[in-house]
Amino acid sequence: LKQVFNKDKTFRPKRKFEPGTQRFELHKRAQASLNSGVDLKAAVQLPSGEDQNDWVAVHVVDFFNRINLIYGTICEFCTERTCPVMSGGPKYEYRWQDDFKYKKPTALPAPQYMNLLMDWIEVQINNEDIFPTSVGK
Repeated sequence: LKQVFNKDKTFRPKRKFEPGTQRFELHKRAQASLNSGVDLKAAVQLPSGEDQNDWVAVHVVDFFNRINLIYGTICEFCTERTCPVMSGGPKYEYRWQDDFKYKKPTALPAPQYMNLLMDWIEVQINNEDIFPTSVGK
């Protein structure tokens, strides 16, 4: 388990929502609806009176956290030797480009690609210009 929850490898701590805030309440509502066995379409519908951007932001952060946990459970089985290419089956190969180190689409081993991707997503989620923590922005 140490390998799965190593912060420097793949696991990223969940972004917390301040208790008592509207986003915290939206997060609790999203968690309750996902765990209740209700219709998924109804679970993701915007509650009346809530801001659509806040609702989407809460679900994006939750989705990232869940994907990160799932990836953390399988990453030890996908090494640069066993997964030399980031692919979506035999027909699709994903290449990394970030305009900094990788200026052109670059083929990478799956673990390296995933680490870059998860780091990039985390930067986006923590960017106040994209995901402000103030409700209604």
